[in-house]
Amino acid sequence: MIGCLCIHGFTGSPNEVAPLAEYLHKRTDWMIKTPTLPGHGQRLQLKGITYDQWFQSAEEELQALMEKCETVYVVGFSMGGVIAVYLAEKYKIDKLVLLSAAFYYVNPRQLIKDIREIVRDGWRSFRENPLFIRYKNKIFATPLTAILEFRKLVNEVRPLLPHVHVPVLIVQGEKDGIVPPKSARYLYERIGSSKKKLLFLPASYHHVCHGPDRHVLFTEVEKFLLENGNY
Repeated sequence: MIGCLCIHGFTGSPNEVAPLAEYLHKRTDWMIKTPTLPGHGQRLQLKGITYDQWFQSAEEELQALMEKCETVYVVGFSMGGVIAVYLAEKYKIDKLVLLSAAFYYVNPRQLIKDIREIVRDGWRSFRENPLFIRYKNKIFATPLTAILEFRKLVNEVRPLLPHVHVPVLIVQGEKDGIVPPKSARYLYERIGSSKKKLLFLPASYHHVCHGPDRHVLFTEVEKFLLENGNY
């Protein structure tokens, strides 16, 4: 049995990785898990939550999967990608997929430019833009303490990168205004894996599983997880 753990990002929910999880579910007989990290989900309740609770939650999900499956893959999106690296350094997993992994912090100024570009590309009103509304609501629902916990998490995991040796696929949207593309390059250079691949998606923003290049992403992830050779 093969298991695949898919971890969402900071202030997010399993919906962020759902399209990829559904794709893999339809095309394989794998056990696929998309848990919700503490304080996350449709209604954010991040006050009082510490980063070690996010680690612990992900570890418990991974341990449960490892009890049932001989082969385990971990997919992490944004902050979930950072948590995935933490898991790969601590546990014996088989492959790692990092999507828009947040090893460099959110850039709010670039985010606004990102949203304005999307507005110009199609949506009529800035205030009616669903992406703008989603991030505006997140900003008001995210306490400063949670942002500090997110930064602590990243700072704890960064030194672990050279100690991760599992095959890894690193995916990054070239138009990502939340996690800059230099994060993917940094990750590729620092991670200790001898088998590693860096995939840039030219038309994608941060949420690559929902972006215009998502079908390329899905097929590349599937190919990576199924193949045995070098890159």
